[in-house]
Amino acid sequence: MYTLYFKIALRYLTKNKLYSLINIVGLAIGIASFVLLMLYVNNERSYDKFEGSENIYRVYMDALEGDTFVASDAQTPNLIGPTLQQEFPEIIDYVRLHRLNKISFKYNEKTLQAINGSIADASYFTIFNYPLLKGQKELVLKEPNTIVLTESLAKKIFGDANPLNKLIIAFYLGEEVTLKVSGILKDIPENTHMKTSFLISFPTYNTWIASDEEKKLNWGHCNFFTYLKVGENVDGALLKNKVAASYFEAVGEERYNIEPLEEIHLHSNKPYEAETNGSISRVKFLTAIAFIILILSWLNYVNLSTTKSLERAKEIGIRKVAGAQRAQLIVQSFTESTILNIIAIVIAIILTITLLTFYNTSTNNNLVLEMATVIELLPVLGFVFLGILLASLYPAFLLSSYSPSKALKGKIRTSSQGLNIRKGLIITQFLATIVLLIGSLAVTKQISFLQNQPIGVDLNRIIAFNGEVLVAKSDSLIRQDYKTLEQELSKLPFVEGVCRARTYPGDSYDNLGSFVGVVLPNGKDNSRTIFYANAVHGSYFDLLDIKFISGSKFIDNAQGRSKNIIINEAAMQELEISSPNDAIHKTVNFFGSNWVISGIIENHHHFGLKTAMLPMVILHDNSSANLLVKFNKALITSSGYTAAIAKVESKWKQIFPESTFNYEFLDKKFEAQYKDDKEFNSAFKLFTMLSIFIASLGLFGLTSYTCAQRKKEIGVRKVNGATILQILALLNIDFLKWVGIAFIIAVPISWFAMNNWLSNFAYKTTLNWWIFGIAGLAVLIVALLTASWQSYRAATNNPVNVLRDE
Repeated sequence: MYTLYFKIALRYLTKNKLYSLINIVGLAIGIASFVLLMLYVNNERSYDKFEGSENIYRVYMDALEGDTFVASDAQTPNLIGPTLQQEFPEIIDYVRLHRLNKISFKYNEKTLQAINGSIADASYFTIFNYPLLKGQKELVLKEPNTIVLTESLAKKIFGDANPLNKLIIAFYLGEEVTLKVSGILKDIPENTHMKTSFLISFPTYNTWIASDEEKKLNWGHCNFFTYLKVGENVDGALLKNKVAASYFEAVGEERYNIEPLEEIHLHSNKPYEAETNGSISRVKFLTAIAFIILILSWLNYVNLSTTKSLERAKEIGIRKVAGAQRAQLIVQSFTESTILNIIAIVIAIILTITLLTFYNTSTNNNLVLEMATVIELLPVLGFVFLGILLASLYPAFLLSSYSPSKALKGKIRTSSQGLNIRKGLIITQFLATIVLLIGSLAVTKQISFLQNQPIGVDLNRIIAFNGEVLVAKSDSLIRQDYKTLEQELSKLPFVEGVCRARTYPGDSYDNLGSFVGVVLPNGKDNSRTIFYANAVHGSYFDLLDIKFISGSKFIDNAQGRSKNIIINEAAMQELEISSPNDAIHKTVNFFGSNWVISGIIENHHHFGLKTAMLPMVILHDNSSANLLVKFNKALITSSGYTAAIAKVESKWKQIFPESTFNYEFLDKKFEAQYKDDKEFNSAFKLFTMLSIFIASLGLFGLTSYTCAQRKKEIGVRKVNGATILQILALLNIDFLKWVGIAFIIAVPISWFAMNNWLSNFAYKTTLNWWIFGIAGLAVLIVALLTASWQSYRAATNNPVNVLRDE
């Protein structure tokens, strides 16, 4: 019997090719889109999760702004870890990590630069459950001048040789140290906010790069990531409140706080993070899109299946008269659905595997589909199969419920309740599509706003050159070499300007200093404002075309530094200075010294427009962190820039023969701050288009159903003189109503959702009325085009064909 069910189902699906194709395509696209999106969502939610990770917290700092504490620094002083462990018995252990983002290693004649490493306490391996391939966890970071390398970095340095106990030289910020390899760490997964390729023992910090003050436990230098391990069943919320309420040392209007390790990637966006974290709002939006597309594909299946059930009414009537039981008819219909869904699932799997590379490329992700990933996705895949089951059962029960007498007389009419359900489904499809389209337009408008808004500086044609000098030289000699290089580069015909700077717009927080506790010109102590500091040469302002409101730029002297500072408008307001002219020659005190204001510059964005304007204090110093070179306009091609950079590198190697050499275009680096938002926009657009396509398939099904239901009415009207346009208007007027209802519901939903998303930006666009209007009009046009194709066929059909049996 079941073989017969299968044969009949296969014959029916083969005979109705268009119906089968539309259903299969809709379901396959819906399932593939859902899996792709959930791969991304699952990866974002998997960050920093390992055995015991639920008991790990990170310490961070809050600062008082007005009457509210806000997160001010992801890094903390070296004293907070031991202090918290001593104060709170529920804290078992702690580890401090001092980030070394770029460091150069030398082994024999081989030199390479590594990123994402840290100086770490010996307790690292009791906090983070990462496997150590060689060495003893308790000992590898205990002794000074020892280093643990990841497997891949060890391979790059030593090849196939055993790296244990071998010596390498490390260079960082002009300081060098010889390190012994004490352990090999298995490569840490990418889904962690603290990516690591090497670990240097904490005692090395004191003998290598720490200042005399930093060698002591103190509250003054916030340059450590501090993680705590707490006991089992510790109430994290209670501990958080206790830490925030504690007072350890006078640190201005600041306090300490903690956050769960597992929440950092999606919920933390603080200054001085280890890397740019993800966004929980982005994850929620893409999760919603995934479920919307999947549900749309199910609604399509239900609509198309119920449409086709009208054509099978007589078949069902004959079967019932012949003795078929309702259960048998349900099994038959369910068999057809099962075959169709299996085909759709197989195609969805093929689509997912095929499109994964394209999806990774277009959204700059590195997602993989493997057995471990599939196992993690089992809960949501179970939801997929449950939905398929429910979507298959409704048409089966509907088809088996037809009265045989009505079916054989051709008088099957579905109940008003059933018709209302289908209308509700199509309105839901329109609603979801309009919301997604409004969201896509709003995201595109915001990204365009971010890219096109003036930032107050000109970064075009400027390149930042930097590298690590791999010889033992004093700081003064290196600075002199940089000055010589600066002079040599200025002589090149394609160079328009050269200057040195600690950091520049678009660079990370790491090179930007910050401080609190400024004594204002009026003698008042401001301990609530966080000021940010850069150190530059005088030509920096001309090079970046930064405008002065009053005063002037630094005048370079033989020392290349002075006690003069230049501040922006935001800093002037925080310093309670009434006008730019009044600020000149005023004295402020911070870092334990007096500083004289020599100029006021217009506000400019050091970071992207997602960040509020920072109160900037620019010091006069001959920093050698970055050499900024502005090329002239004659270099308009990539080959021109390539040749120019090669000449700069040649000059660099003449001055620094033993060194690394790196460069970055300032405009591209500034633009890179919007990378995640652009990727989100690309994904949003892609899946919005897919949702529109799937909704169109559903509309096609409902149009078919409506035309089939009203074909005799249409025939009568045509016999009585109705024109094709009148028939089209009659059939399409309902769709206009449904789109209108969906639009009215969609506007407040999408407005609320997009306002919530825009709240993540300090500077944001407005949700203009035309965004909603374009989305509603676009869906209306798609609906009319989709419906009119079926309606036109019904309107042009010969009325004789439908009325001859009356």
